Amino acid sequence: MPAAIHKVVFPIAGLGIRMLPATKACPKELLPLVDRPIIQYGVEEAVRAGIREVVFVTSPWNKLAAAHFGPNPELEAMLTERGKTEVLAAVRALSTMARVTTINQPKPRGLGHAVLMAKAEVGNAPFGVMLPDDVIDADPSALRQMIDVHDEFGGPVLLVERVPREQVGRYGVIVPEPVRPGVYRVCDLVEKPLPSQAPSDLAIIGRYLLTPDLFAALERTGEDASGEIQLTDGLRQLARERPLYACELKGVRHDVGNKLGYLQATLHFALKHQDLGPKLRKHLVSLK
Repeated sequence: MPAAIHKVVFPIAGLGIRMLPATKACPKELLPLVDRPIIQYGVEEAVRAGIREVVFVTSPWNKLAAAHFGPNPELEAMLTERGKTEVLAAVRALSTMARVTTINQPKPRGLGHAVLMAKAEVGNAPFGVMLPDDVIDADPSALRQMIDVHDEFGGPVLLVERVPREQVGRYGVIVPEPVRPGVYRVCDLVEKPLPSQAPSDLAIIGRYLLTPDLFAALERTGEDASGEIQLTDGLRQLARERPLYACELKGVRHDVGNKLGYLQATLHFALKHQDLGPKLRKHLVSLK
């Protein structure tokens, strides 16, 4: 029986360049999607999958992400005084949702480096990595789908999604060997291939279930020509040493790290909102 997954790492030290100037002072992961910041969607996904320990790998100046999940006595006292019981419950729930640990990454040096920063905190146990830019609406949650594959096969698991062939150059793409419907053995990974040279249309998206031997693989890989440590390079090496699997997403993914994806995600979740959805849908129809 594979070891249980207890911790998830969130690399959030990026500069949010694609969303400037909105991210000049506000970290990208705290931009709101309807009534919650982006990062909360990811933490809630982890909690729904049974994981309540999260690790933020972030820049030294970003204190706000962790603060969002901490107590705020002044705000809670004001809400209590004003009788805002429903909002108060939602605010208090944030500080008990998960145990948050913060690790400072002085400078973004690639996704692989961010994962390496969490080595001591993760220890000798399997763990998850979630990129909050990918906000996923799925039931069961995307992470839960991956844990089920991990429990079945015991190895590291990547989340993949079929993308149009002309878009494969934006992603890492797997060389797949079908195992059963929706699950593949990863024979190799190709980073941002030309559409004509892509081995498949199965793109790696922002969820990983990893085993601690990845750390040694990343350390052996080292920095690339740009001075960064790439997670894909470490995964390629790991795939040569042990079985690596991919789980095809059953759900809807939004890349909120760009302006169009952010707007699409906002509409998606607003339309599903119990109070806002009907009014927003009526408004959108009126614009035609």
